[in-house]
Amino acid sequence: MDFQVIDNPDRHRFEIRVDGELAGGAYYTATDNEIVFTHTEVEPQFEGQGVGSKLANGALTLANDAGKRIVPQCPFIAAYLKKHPELASAA
Repeated sequence: MDFQVIDNPDRHRFEIRVDGELAGGAYYTATDNEIVFTHTEVEPQFEGQGVGSKLANGALTLANDAGKRIVPQCPFIAAYLKKHPELASAA
């Protein structure tokens, strides 16, 4: 499987595509300095395949690369950050 995470600012979400198909999104609001993750979802046909974790990792990496302070209001993103505190570097 080929996974790709991109930022889609027009839809206010990071998207994950699996073999080119939209598999989920991590929704956010953003300012110049921070990104607030509000909700994460994975399409039903991709559940249980690690897609959510790959989405969280990619979204947090892109947010860090952009120098944004991460605010995890989404329970999934908050739980992922607890397991992977190295991705909270901008927090």
